[in-house]
Amino acid sequence: MRGQALSRTRANGKAALSALKASDRKLARLIDAVEPIDPQAWRKGRPVDNAFSVLIYSIIGQQISGYAADAIAGRFRGLFGGRMPTPAELLATDVAALKGVGLSTAKTTYIRSLAEHVISGGLDIDHIDTLPDDEVRRQITAVKGLGPWTADMFLLIHLQRPDVLSGGDLGIRQAVQRLYKLDHLPSVKEVDEIGLKWRPHRSLAGFYLWASNRTVPAARATAKSRAR
Repeated sequence: MRGQALSRTRANGKAALSALKASDRKLARLIDAVEPIDPQAWRKGRPVDNAFSVLIYSIIGQQISGYAADAIAGRFRGLFGGRMPTPAELLATDVAALKGVGLSTAKTTYIRSLAEHVISGGLDIDHIDTLPDDEVRRQITAVKGLGPWTADMFLLIHLQRPDVLSGGDLGIRQAVQRLYKLDHLPSVKEVDEIGLKWRPHRSLAGFYLWASNRTVPAARATAKSRAR
């Protein structure tokens, strides 16, 4: 059964890739120019836990390196016996203790706001996987400190939704600028409009756009060596 499910997943992935390439010749050339990617393998490097814990980690990791985020997250879990807390446990924890593991005043406020929204029902964490994309975005961005980018990453990575393009992501915007040879960094609105043709496979398009950013230094180095 597991083998059959894996075969179906691969077949669906190939069909999605073919449809994506057929929708945009420029994107098709980009896809052919980068190494094949496996979205599932890409996701394995991200935090895997329940939805509440994933959002906590998103807050912890804001504007710091992955190494620093992992260190703070480890100390944070240490407050709760080596695991992530429930919303009630988090709110019952002294603010000074939260700051003591390395959380800033702002991040402490954000994490507590997250717990409050879950407890109040404003963020339906137990059924969030059943909600439409826009409703997930609405509920997440209602939490203080969580914006559209965090909501998109949650949809893309944790919920594995197939049609999410984070137009506000700098890497996506830079890749779109190169792909279409724009003389400016496109706005979120411009990226969203360009991405309409990639529906319903915008998540896969985003993975390839990110992957194309990794090829830029190598391409520039090759061009320089040829010019010598």
